[in-house]
Amino acid sequence: MKRFSLLSNRAGLAFMTPAGILVALFVIAPFFWVIFVSFTNRTLLGRTALEPEFVGLANYIALFNPVGFFQRGQFGFSLILTTQFVLISALIGQALLGMLLAWLLQSVPKTVKSLTETVVIAAWILPEVVIGFAWFAFLDYDNGTLNGILTSLGLPPGDWLLQQPFWVIVIFNTWRGAAFSMMLFNSAFASIPPSYFQAADVAGASSWQKFRDIGLPLIRGHVVTDLILITMWTFNTFTPFLLTNGGPSYRTELLSIYTYRVAFRDFDFGKGAAVGVIVMLVNLAFALVYLWVARRRHKGAA
Repeated sequence: MKRFSLLSNRAGLAFMTPAGILVALFVIAPFFWVIFVSFTNRTLLGRTALEPEFVGLANYIALFNPVGFFQRGQFGFSLILTTQFVLISALIGQALLGMLLAWLLQSVPKTVKSLTETVVIAAWILPEVVIGFAWFAFLDYDNGTLNGILTSLGLPPGDWLLQQPFWVIVIFNTWRGAAFSMMLFNSAFASIPPSYFQAADVAGASSWQKFRDIGLPLIRGHVVTDLILITMWTFNTFTPFLLTNGGPSYRTELLSIYTYRVAFRDFDFGKGAAVGVIVMLVNLAFALVYLWVARRRHKGAA
């Protein structure tokens, strides 16, 4: 009688089958369903909710219609706003702030390093609803902590969520997302042999010179990985909705919020699915770039 081994192909297939079924039901099937719906006029209410009609590329043509493309509340405006949000919040804010914190932590006492890591990581692991409520309370015009501090210093308070909503969500997302970049770069700097920096200290190199000539060149692959990942996450983030609800006057309506409004507030599932397909294509492009970079790093290490 043939013995059953846990290392056999049959055993591996048996263990992977439940996971494969879940992925097929909750990832692959919805993926193709969204693509199908994007070519229909399906809605949540009315006749087309039960009997949707095939409309071809009508939903995509409506999204890219040059008439009103750049107006607030339209797909083009949200696309440009999301691009600006990603460039400022992710590429400039999270990456630079995370790298700066990681570099500074290399030369501070261990107690200070541990405390800083704990505080920064707390912003990353806390639930989004809790973070959103805390920031809303911090920025509230009447009873907010920030305006309370400004008033005590003799400075005029500000209605930040109404006057500067875009910069509010940029700073909020930068503050929340910098933790990942800091952790990644902290590990990258820690992997550099200490003798490199010791030799630079003997030569009288400054902190900036050590960062420019030793640290940055040796973590270049980690920088690319970090930029790709935080770009994907920032492009798809929905957390700013908790602060501004996409307003005022669509001034903070990112693509994720625009998709939610079109599909679940305007009940236009077909158009919302078309936006979802475009977002998935953008994410696919980011994923392909990430895999390409990871493959190059693997070949370089080999």
